[in-house]
Amino acid sequence: MADALLAVQGLSASAGEKAILHGIDLEVNKGEIHVLMGPNGAGKSTLGHVLMGNPAFTVTGGSIKLDGADITEDDVDKRSKAGLFISFQAPVEVPGVPLNSFLRAIVAQHEELDLKGKKYKKRVAEIMAQLDMDEAYLNRELNVGFSGGEKKKVEMLQLLLLQPKLAILDETDSGLDVDALNVVSKAMAAYREECDGTILIITHNTRILEHLPVDRTHVMVKGKLVAEGDASLITKIDAEGFEQFGHVEETEVLRSEDDPFGGFNVEDVLADAEAALREADAKRASESGEANEAGAAE
Repeated sequence: MADALLAVQGLSASAGEKAILHGIDLEVNKGEIHVLMGPNGAGKSTLGHVLMGNPAFTVTGGSIKLDGADITEDDVDKRSKAGLFISFQAPVEVPGVPLNSFLRAIVAQHEELDLKGKKYKKRVAEIMAQLDMDEAYLNRELNVGFSGGEKKKVEMLQLLLLQPKLAILDETDSGLDVDALNVVSKAMAAYREECDGTILIITHNTRILEHLPVDRTHVMVKGKLVAEGDASLITKIDAEGFEQFGHVEETEVLRSEDDPFGGFNVEDVLADAEAALREADAKRASESGEANEAGAAE
């Protein structure tokens, strides 16, 4: 596991008193596409949220390493800055916050991107063209009134803007028509090409996988990884279903439909991001003022 971008060893986690994940071992190398499949309620989305540090879940055993660094105890924002990203299955609507303000705020937390002023505007325009999105979306409230396909495009916009080391895509194909699915698939391909991106796709159907060169397939049942193989395992699942891996009746899905962030305080996240943006703007203004004073002195 020394060379793995993501190295998960013996990971167990719970929600309250209910144990959900049991001794998960998972290794994802840089530049690979891995698929995590399983029936509804198997714990797939929970694993994604635990990897991202969602405080709704408690790690009760094991470790998570990203690019060699142990992130098991890190907060969500620290994991994000380290290069971890998750695309939500049900992106939340945030009234009162324009999409453009949200994007500028999250970019401000990633100074390594060096996306300021005209660079930011140019990059966002390029990505929106890739996603076949009108720039008028930037002035709309974040996800408010957006269709399912539009919300998923916003997730892909964030992915291409932030260019993380590892992207966890949770049911990204859910609710998409054929055209939107093609756009999302192209965005994934662009992410891989532009920054040698690594992807962990969480899904229970194979539609989106037809567009992607899958390296490894993992199957989860009742919070345990029960099978692993190459892309051919997907074909076998299509033909025989998940029953081949044992008793897989659907269990309770531990997810709040009223809170797709699963315990994240959206207002706090936005407030912190916007504070970082204001700090960056103030710093630039200060540097500009110093430069002008220096020029006047000469």
